[in-house]
Amino acid sequence: MGDLYAVITAVCWSSAVILFDISTKNFTAIQLNVLKNFIGVFGFILTIVLFSIPSPSFSQQDIFTLALSGFLGILIADGLFLESLRRLGSGLSAVVSTIYTPTVFIIAFILFNETINLQSYIGGLIVLGGITISVFQPPKTIKKRDLYIGILFGIAANILTAYSVLIIKPIMKNNSVVYVALYRFSIGLIFGIIMNLVKSGTKTVIQKFKQGLTNHYVILGALLGTYLSVIFWLSGYKYTLAGRAAIYNQLSTVFIIILARIFLKEPLTSKKVIGVSLAIFGAIIVGVSK
Repeated sequence: MGDLYAVITAVCWSSAVILFDISTKNFTAIQLNVLKNFIGVFGFILTIVLFSIPSPSFSQQDIFTLALSGFLGILIADGLFLESLRRLGSGLSAVVSTIYTPTVFIIAFILFNETINLQSYIGGLIVLGGITISVFQPPKTIKKRDLYIGILFGIAANILTAYSVLIIKPIMKNNSVVYVALYRFSIGLIFGIIMNLVKSGTKTVIQKFKQGLTNHYVILGALLGTYLSVIFWLSGYKYTLAGRAAIYNQLSTVFIIILARIFLKEPLTSKKVIGVSLAIFGAIIVGVSK
């Protein structure tokens, strides 16, 4: 089931990206981050109440690890990613993000001595190659400074994201992923609110918050991209090998290309078709491997 959860994660996140692309012209990245995290935290709490999920057995060390994961993965990594995206653009940023999967391979091996079989590695490389072919556009107007800083921030963001989810993998073994997500995102939400208040002031924060909670695209995007995708993302890492989960998660770029063609009428070039086909083929190779 872990493989399926990881694929569902990619579908949910890619759908959210399209919804955010439609709806977020009036929000800054920091404002959107707080909105989606708030809706996600609300969803986690509601799920716990409605399904009477038993309280977790977190130790003090677990709580510290979850707080560290939230700080590094939600606050720092997201901030670095958004700045990288601003400097590089979505195409080049997606290429940089392919470092996520091999980073998971390395960290999972260091922390847990975890490896996947050769067939999965080959499939993973084909997926990453397909994604790179699909989205890469040679930078034309990017300044060298923005290029170097954007790549550096993008690499750092993906390393921190990989590390932040892998350090909580042992905690998820005996605890509900909903509680893990709640603790993790609450930390990111608290720090995000503080940053918004410092940067924009109370009046603007409240105004944008009300505006966001009446925007159907923002709400649906947050439900898919923060609430559902995070539950499935963590479940994927809980129930399958980290390397396999990472490969399937990387398919989100493929789904974004397909959904952008359907809903945003973005052109589907021959290069994208070849890249998407390669990525899907690579995922199938991983899926049939033992």
